[in-house]
Amino acid sequence: MSDAVTTHRATTRHQAGPHRTGTHPAGPGPAGRPDRMRLHVVLPSESGAMAAEELARLARSAEELGYAGVWLPDHLLPPGPYGRPPEGYGGVYEPLTTLAYLAAATERITLGTSVLIAPLREPLLLARQSATLARLSGGRFVLGVGVGWQRYEFDAAGVDFGDRGARTDRALRLVRHLHTGAGGPYDDGPVAFDGRAAFEPVPREPVPFLIGGNADAALRRAAEFGGHWQGVGLTPGRFAERAAVLARRAAARGTHVTAGTRIGWEGPDRTVADVAAEVAAWEAVGAAELGVWFGAAGRGFADRMRALAERTGVSGGRIAC
Repeated sequence: MSDAVTTHRATTRHQAGPHRTGTHPAGPGPAGRPDRMRLHVVLPSESGAMAAEELARLARSAEELGYAGVWLPDHLLPPGPYGRPPEGYGGVYEPLTTLAYLAAATERITLGTSVLIAPLREPLLLARQSATLARLSGGRFVLGVGVGWQRYEFDAAGVDFGDRGARTDRALRLVRHLHTGAGGPYDDGPVAFDGRAAFEPVPREPVPFLIGGNADAALRRAAEFGGHWQGVGLTPGRFAERAAVLARRAAARGTHVTAGTRIGWEGPDRTVADVAAEVAAWEAVGAAELGVWFGAAGRGFADRMRALAERTGVSGGRIAC
């Protein structure tokens, strides 16, 4: 994404969102205030030739620079090559597996999916994987989910594209149920089990959710489950409108949801001052969380990530200027 007005297709391939404020909070550092925006990194996952060690190096660097979290996108079987948007897809490295690897390579930074295509995942397995990631990371994992948009992947997986919203709701209900240690009996249509069912490991706290998407259904989902919401490809003005709708719905349900979005900076056509001004513009319209994709690995990603950290004064996850 090169500016705040980016195509829907590009932004759905590289998304990021907020961190968990639990066991390892990315709270304000010495230069930050607790009300300032949190700044995150969307890791590059567009090339099968990129070594996994490069992802670990970038994640450690993001942690050392003071970013709040690192995030990975997801595509199961796209109908075209992985690569830079809008021509290619993100998500070469399967995100849940990769985040387990990054959990061992980092200590404090939040780890999340932005976003996982939830209706393409078996929900019991998703509950187990996310609980395990929470345990392995010391409570640093956030499960970011979306309903998906590429029909080809659903057809390839034998999943009804038209049922993807309902499948996502059922998956989130099951994950939350099992993460609270509720066990059986449980019956939510396709997934049902009796009181003999045993689920472990139960996380210390239920894994928080991030809901991606702009539609009313996404806002309803975010308000219902609480946690975080990620706007996709919106202008700042439109983001503020959608965030206001979400805030009203969350208040009516008694839940708390933080609102965020993501941008991109991948080349020399923009300066760090330009991007810092965009960061400030998003904070001005109420975005509490902002993820940045810095382009393809090996093409200045690390340099741009460092430059923006220094320009914004990010510390303990929050910007200072």
